Amino acid sequence: MRLRLVVSALTAMFFASGNYATAHHSFAMFDQDNQVDLEGVVQEFRFIAPHTFIILEVKQEDGTTEVWALEGVSPSALAREGWTRTSLRPGDEIKLRVAPLRSGVPGGAWVTQQIKFRDGKPVAANP
Repeated sequence: MRLRLVVSALTAMFFASGNYATAHHSFAMFDQDNQVDLEGVVQEFRFIAPHTFIILEVKQEDGTTEVWALEGVSPSALAREGWTRTSLRPGDEIKLRVAPLRSGVPGGAWVTQQIKFRDGKPVAANP
């Protein structure tokens, strides 16, 4: 009887944690169908788990600047593609395509296949 109770409890915890993991990895907040091209200056590159971030200063048509928070994949996924914590540095000028936040807040998601330095050079070469 006690073994059955333990197995039932572990099974319930397994299924409960699965729902949390699925919710955490949802990309519903990003508009994948209406991606935008950005050019800007890196303020900060956060090479941290669970997701990397680029804080990018983007110059607007009226001359003002807007800061975008851009979420990327995990550091381990970037490392497999040749990235390190110093692949982007403050002051680097980059071009990239992002899936913007649906809320309209300046932010979005980026992927390594759609980012390069302003001069066209890749940020990191595949190993």
